[in-house]
Order: sequence, then structure tokens, then C-alpha cells
Amino acid sequence: MGLVFSRLFSVLFGKREIRVLILGLDNAGKTTLLYKLQLGEVIETVPSTLYTAIGFNVETIVYHNLKLQVWDLGGQGNIRPFWRCYYPNTSGVVYVVDSADRDRIDLCRTELAALMQEEDLKTAPLLVFANKQDLPSPMSHSEVSERLGLTSLKTRQWSIFGASAVQGEGVAEGMDWLVSVLKTGAS
Repeated sequence: MGLVFSRLFSVLFGKREIRVLILGLDNAGKTTLLYKLQLGEVIETVPSTLYTAIGFNVETIVYHNLKLQVWDLGGQGNIRPFWRCYYPNTSGVVYVVDSADRDRIDLCRTELAALMQEEDLKTAPLLVFANKQDLPSPMSHSEVSERLGLTSLKTRQWSIFGASAVQGEGVAEGMDWLVSVLKTGAS
């Protein structure tokens, strides 16, 4: 029976990995999210000189029988211009926002607006995590949505979820949405 499902999966989706980018400003929780998905646990991370020089993590994650090649790109200001090197062949974008960082929400909006104009990302669905909901006084996911201007995205599939990558809250719901959209697009 498992062989039948394996063959059906291969026919429907092939053996290719689906490329997903995790983007957002530095300290938004991108790497925490990646390793929560990969390992089911939180790994303490600090942007070191080495990380700043390299600027990315990449992991293969199987989520609901979909093989995702997940790229976590550094969000420091000196690295963001290089994000575009990773846009070709991207099937989905996960944008992580520190919902407790009200001072940089306008910068988040600017960076997201630039992303959404990129030709290589025109058809990629957008999943936004309003992360750090476990911190005191975070913006709600609806406030983050409003501040990012998500409702102006008329030609793109998108969704936003309140989340705490550290606690895992909201992560599965958001990833379930993204995988559902990716599977629909792959068939």
C-alpha cells in the first residue's frame, strides 16, 4: 500500500524539491522557524560574523509528503540586496515579521513591497508569519496585515498567521496553508 502512495506522489509531484524562501528583517525569527520545522525544537541562534558573511541556511524538509528545499536568508541590511540571487525557481515565500517590533514595521512593509514586485516571485504564494506573539504587547496578525498592506496584493495568493516560532504556535497552521497552495499549483 505504501508503494502505491509513493508512486502516486512521484507521479503527481515528481521527485523534485520545491524551493521556499524564508525572508524578513534580522531578528524576526526566521532561523528559529526553520529549525522548528526541521527538528521540531528551538535552536538558540545568534547572528555571528560567520553567519553575517554567509547569510543563509538551507534545509530539506518533508512536510505533508511534500519535499521542501527551504532557504532561510539573512535579514541584515547589508545582506538583503543579495536576496534576489535566490529568487529564480522559487515556488513559495514565507515572510517573517517580528510583531513586537513596532519601530521597524514600516521597513518590513518596504522590503515586502519590493519582494512582491520581483519578476521571479510573481507567481509565488506568500505566507506571512506575524511572529513573536508570545512576547508582551505584540501587534495582532490583523494589525500586521494592515501595516504591511497585504490586502493590496490582488493578484497573489497570500495568507497571514499569528505565530510563536519558539513555542510552535501558529506554525503548523501557516505551513498547512502554504503546502495546500503549493500542492494545488503542482497538480
